[in-house]
Amino acid sequence: MAFKERIGVLETYDRARTGPRVDETEWDQRIIYQTAHKLKEKYKLQFDRTKIIPTDTALMDRLFQAGFEMLVSLGVYCMDTGRVIKYTEDEVLAAIAAAPYELTLGEGRDARRLVARSFDDPRPPLCQGGPTGAPVSEGIFVAMHEAYAREPLVDSIVDGVLYTINGREPKPGSPWEIAAVKAEVSMIRMATARAGRPGLGL
Repeated sequence: MAFKERIGVLETYDRARTGPRVDETEWDQRIIYQTAHKLKEKYKLQFDRTKIIPTDTALMDRLFQAGFEMLVSLGVYCMDTGRVIKYTEDEVLAAIAAAPYELTLGEGRDARRLVARSFDDPRPPLCQGGPTGAPVSEGIFVAMHEAYAREPLVDSIVDGVLYTINGREPKPGSPWEIAAVKAEVSMIRMATARAGRPGLGL
């Protein structure tokens, strides 16, 4: 089956500005909830609470179909514009077909291959360590990330964010937000170098 070229950033941006306007509460509490409930019934989705990851291949197929139908029928909500970004079935399939199978995180001796895995893949998953987007104070930022980088099991860092920058709150859209992001990258690189793993992926 041939698909048209996948949708890029600019087209997605345009759709986020021109798509159907929907109230966020309506989207979260009614539209998503009701659609998920209907699809659960349609695809007979029942979960065994004793298993975190389902291994029944028939169930996995139905989960995929339900998720695919939900994406195509509803689209994606953009909180910034209060509008829905709609995608066609062909556009979603084209995006899936074009998705990378693997990528490299980091460089040199610290490089790690991140590959697509199935539930029964014998290869161990990568281990990502870090405060994962949590706010971290300036005084412990480098030391905290260095501690994660020193863990031999950690394959890449998922960093935290500075709670303040030079004592100031990095409010979104302000110059301090930009300063904080630049400082975070510099401080994390300092932390990984001090841990003896300068090429660790972030």
